[in-house]
Amino acid sequence: MPSREPAGALDGLRVLDLSRVMAGPLAGQILADLGADVIKVERPGRGDDTREWAPPFVVEPPATPLDDSVYFWTCNRGKRSVVADIATPAGQSLVTRLATRSDVLIENYKVGTLAKHGLDYATLSAANPRLV
Repeated sequence: MPSREPAGALDGLRVLDLSRVMAGPLAGQILADLGADVIKVERPGRGDDTREWAPPFVVEPPATPLDDSVYFWTCNRGKRSVVADIATPAGQSLVTRLATRSDVLIENYKVGTLAKHGLDYATLSAANPRLV
């Protein structure tokens, strides 16, 4: 009989992760560890700020440094990632589409930042009333 990994407690739950830096990514990581499908939205070019936090950096033998910090990979393990520029209509459209297919929204931008782009909870939950 083929073996199957047991489902996590949050299997089937989709989380839209608009968080950055510390507390938000950690919250998303915990949800991913529990089986949620977490989609992290990162900015074009640089991604999350913590990709550059060092040391240490992730290394592959024979010890060639990569661009991403260990901290980034620790707080974002188990997540899928998508790039979207939330300041552009295309990026806003992508995030809104993801929100309509998500169950949970995590965000920790400065107050008013996401509202300025039409991506705050009030706006996204109007498009998806089951979003928490």
